[in-house]
Amino acid sequence: MLEIALRHAFEGFMLEAEFRAPPGITVLFGRSGSGKTTIANAVAGLLTPDRGRIAAGDWVLLDTVQGIGLPPHRRRLGYIFQEGRLFPHLSVRQNLRYGAWFAPKGTPREDMGRVVEMLGLGTLLDRRPGALSGGEKQRVAIGRALLSAPRLILADEPLASLDEARKAEILPYFERLRDEIDIPVLYVSHSASEVARLATTVVALDAGRVTAQGSAAAVLGDPEVTPLGAREAGALLAARVVAHHSDGLTELDAGGHPLFLPRLGRPVGALVRVRIAAHDVILSRVAPAGLSALNILPGTVHSVRLGAGPGVMVALDTAAGRVLARVTRRAATRLELVPGASAHAVVKSVSIAQADVGIGGDQPGEMLV
Repeated sequence: MLEIALRHAFEGFMLEAEFRAPPGITVLFGRSGSGKTTIANAVAGLLTPDRGRIAAGDWVLLDTVQGIGLPPHRRRLGYIFQEGRLFPHLSVRQNLRYGAWFAPKGTPREDMGRVVEMLGLGTLLDRRPGALSGGEKQRVAIGRALLSAPRLILADEPLASLDEARKAEILPYFERLRDEIDIPVLYVSHSASEVARLATTVVALDAGRVTAQGSAAAVLGDPEVTPLGAREAGALLAARVVAHHSDGLTELDAGGHPLFLPRLGRPVGALVRVRIAAHDVILSRVAPAGLSALNILPGTVHSVRLGAGPGVMVALDTAAGRVLARVTRRAATRLELVPGASAHAVVKSVSIAQADVGIGGDQPGEMLV
């Protein structure tokens, strides 16, 4: 269990955040200036808060009441930065061994061969960082962090400096890290897609305070939680791969309803996470017919949240989970979209990007709201 409680005053800004999170990837999610990096710095020992406690299980890094405050080099952290920060004069193999060199003697550590296999580094071991792509450098940085025998891994927006293709390359490795390695990860991000794919627990921050905490499905499916604004709002559904069809579509089972997406590289039976952006959902009060859209999820309106402009956020409870739809206030009035009303969510298959589909790290029943 990761336990963090911090209070620190800056000029014009007060951080007052407290949360506990189970094993897995805990994502600090919010706008720039919300306090994400301040929390990460406090965990790393680069900032001593006015008051606080930081612990990973029985490993106490900071407790201002008891007078405990481990220096950074004794905190047993693996740090993954935005850039790989590899030693340019060392090979990939030597950079990985550098992480292992800092592991305390007698401490259980990850096997280097397993880490190399998990991160796909076998063909890169003799190269130097200058001959690696951005995605390859980040894979080496992940491996170096794992081999340092950390009690906790900090990942400070590790994909922020990568283009979309490199992000797509790296995300599966973080999914494997979440599902295969028994080390808690504190991950800083302002990307809703990253949160949807990776998070075991989401801690939403705004102005230095925790505004919501829970599973990725619960937090992203809450219309009241919009850390990045309405344009980034969306819901997270759990689904299972049913079939791959000859026309290039993959069929999923989402709560008993078929969901068709462009072909996924996952085997039949695999559990996946699917993020559906609110602006990609159309609502209908009656079962639509004669549409090109293949994905239609019937449900009941849970809530309607008015925005400052002409838009409203409608939360629709379906058998697949909670779906968010961003529609105009005029449309919501015309359709009489009020809590309890029946409606259908319509989603185009091609509107769901590959980056918004990830490997399922939870059981469906735990992910659905």
